[in-house]
Amino acid sequence: MDRSDHHAPWLTRFSVEYPRRAIVLILGVTFLFLIPFPQVRTDTDPKNMLPPTSVVRLSNDEVERWFALHKDVIVLGIVNDRGIFNRETLERIAQITGEILTIPGVVVRDVTSLTTVDNILAEEGQLAVRPAVSEIPQTPEGMAALERSLLSNPLFLGRLLSEDGTATAIYIPLERGANGKAVADRIRAVLPKEGEKDRYYLAGDPVARDTFGVQMFYQMAILSPIAGMVMFLLLWRMFRNLPLVFSVMGVAMVSIIWSMGLLIALGYPVHIMSSMSPVFLMAIATDSIHIFNEFSFRFAEGGERRRAALDTMAAVAGPVFYSDVTTAVGFASLATVAIVPVKIFGLAVAFGTLVILLMSFTLIPAVLTLLNPHRAPHPPVGVQHIESLQGSGLARLGEISVRHPKSIAIAGGVLLLAAGVGLSRIEVNNNMVHWFKWNSDVRTADRVMNARLGGTSTAYLVVQGAAEDAMKDPAMLRAIEGLQRELEKDPRVGKTFSVVDYVKRINRVLHSDDPAFDRIPESPAEIGQYLFLFGMSAKPSDLDNVVDYPFQKANLFLQLKSWDAGVMADLLRRTEAYLAGHPLPGGATIRPAGIAYFNLVWSNEVLWGMLESFIAGLVLVFLILIVQTRSFLWGLLTFVPLFFTIALIYGVVGLVGKDFDMPVAVLSTLSLGMAIDFAIHFVGRFQQQYAKEPNLEGALLWTVARPGKGILRNALLFAVAFSVMAAAQLTPYITVGVLIAGIMLLSAAATLIGLPSLILIFQKHLTFPSGKEKVP
Repeated sequence: MDRSDHHAPWLTRFSVEYPRRAIVLILGVTFLFLIPFPQVRTDTDPKNMLPPTSVVRLSNDEVERWFALHKDVIVLGIVNDRGIFNRETLERIAQITGEILTIPGVVVRDVTSLTTVDNILAEEGQLAVRPAVSEIPQTPEGMAALERSLLSNPLFLGRLLSEDGTATAIYIPLERGANGKAVADRIRAVLPKEGEKDRYYLAGDPVARDTFGVQMFYQMAILSPIAGMVMFLLLWRMFRNLPLVFSVMGVAMVSIIWSMGLLIALGYPVHIMSSMSPVFLMAIATDSIHIFNEFSFRFAEGGERRRAALDTMAAVAGPVFYSDVTTAVGFASLATVAIVPVKIFGLAVAFGTLVILLMSFTLIPAVLTLLNPHRAPHPPVGVQHIESLQGSGLARLGEISVRHPKSIAIAGGVLLLAAGVGLSRIEVNNNMVHWFKWNSDVRTADRVMNARLGGTSTAYLVVQGAAEDAMKDPAMLRAIEGLQRELEKDPRVGKTFSVVDYVKRINRVLHSDDPAFDRIPESPAEIGQYLFLFGMSAKPSDLDNVVDYPFQKANLFLQLKSWDAGVMADLLRRTEAYLAGHPLPGGATIRPAGIAYFNLVWSNEVLWGMLESFIAGLVLVFLILIVQTRSFLWGLLTFVPLFFTIALIYGVVGLVGKDFDMPVAVLSTLSLGMAIDFAIHFVGRFQQQYAKEPNLEGALLWTVARPGKGILRNALLFAVAFSVMAAAQLTPYITVGVLIAGIMLLSAAATLIGLPSLILIFQKHLTFPSGKEKVP
């Protein structure tokens, strides 16, 4: 055993001594982690990001029970620019409604369309309730009368009919557990084909959610292999050695199989977040480029595989260990979030990162030892000393850094100030519809429906009185009506709807449709009588949806034209401000619910939780850097490229007006691990070189030119491979792909240009290693 053997970890020495045994052992363990894969389960519902015991889920469930509401509702929009009041369109609406009623998973009794919804009329002085379109008029006069009748009914406007009569909607509630995309596909199958004047749009939370779930795995199945192929070709271009290229891909595959196999074996479903784990692990596995880069130099200098492998691992073991550990800590910090799927995602990627670390010390040295000596990789610059590195692009870049450190520091400071402006403009928000491209079916349907009708996002405000029959009190109903009018002032509120609208409608039709009686009656007895008559005549759900049986609670529907969580937050603030000046009678209270409110809570808990864990991760990484470098100032300098990269990336996010949403939040954890990786390698290798040859500028130039080659290769490999995600159909993947490329290139630039300048500026305050700390 020679001197370099003592510097390599024992796992590496074993793998180099018995490479074939090491590879067989790794393959055997990998096979064990493959066994659970057939039991994989998926969960694409964002609501399940919150535990079943969360307050908002329990509250929503309670509100749905009180008012017989459905968890999931699909909205089918039918648009005819010449108006839907023509015989052909109405016949198609009737036919489509009939066929929807036969689709499994649909709550048949509560499907609402023009042919099933109850219309409140007065016939011979009596209240009559019957379908809005029970018979399709056969004459122009009859059709015009129907149009006037329905468009004059405020109960329908904005909800079932557009004010100009060019659009209508069919509301299709789903049974619990039904797949929204599967039902939507069945609905599409019964729609008339091309050539008709009517256009059809499917919208609603279950369509968006389940379509995203299907597309998520489809995109991963398409883009991950393409990204892997691009990485393969780039690695081949860099090293021109197939075993070496396969070993990089092998490290990625082993880490993915081990982490996903463990997740499945522990009984956890693959959620939206954990589905991204393979992409992240594939990216983190490229860290092994630093090993191959150094090996190519060592092999060219020594020409003996075993010694080159051991010397390489002795040189890069420290940086590889700390860079992977900081990455793992960054993802493991997500375990502090209360959301279980986020915890699982963070821990799965952290575990996979540790597997990559293990493979770096075992599988890769074993492969390096078995390389054909006549086909081993060769470095583009093949000697050790800086004199021979001169002339390379990186060497010239290093010269710029060491010649103009103050100018570079000032330029960096200016960029940070600009980033600060952008950071101050960042808004935490989430909008699931925006996860689809602008011209996608889901987003187009949402846009058209919001433009013509009340809106596809729904919220509830539950008014709870102090005692039974509180909702028969005229003062209470007037207070609810006042709140409705106040909320309708927000242009993002397309429609409000409550028991007040039924009472006013009944009062009017029972007074010969006199507009003067389109108001709330003065006596509780009259209101109680109206509600009794309506309850006896209409479908049970009509009244059940807006008031409970003891008439102690009322449900105020809000149809919103945006899925932004911020819209619901604004409406709650508006509600609070209005009620401060117009309190509800008898101390009644308000409770928000519905999918829009759930999205707000989900957004706050998940995104803010991830943001807090990200900040905690930053602190942990900084502490690890201090431990690694055994110096506060060295740790701080190593931390600067990470801080600079994150500040600039998220500053740009704020400047371009992009929200801090789910994809950006997920990316923050990846940036934490990846952006620090280059700085750890740079500082570690610089200190090793300085210990051998204590010449500050010379050591900096050597580090930029030689280990910097590995940094540059890693950044380019990462950026080019993941830029293919820009071709995805789902915007989260586009966001992740583009920002990952930006993070890698920016952190590489900050490391190779910024760090040498900072080391020179602070050289009087830094402690440099002595020759006693030499490595081979």
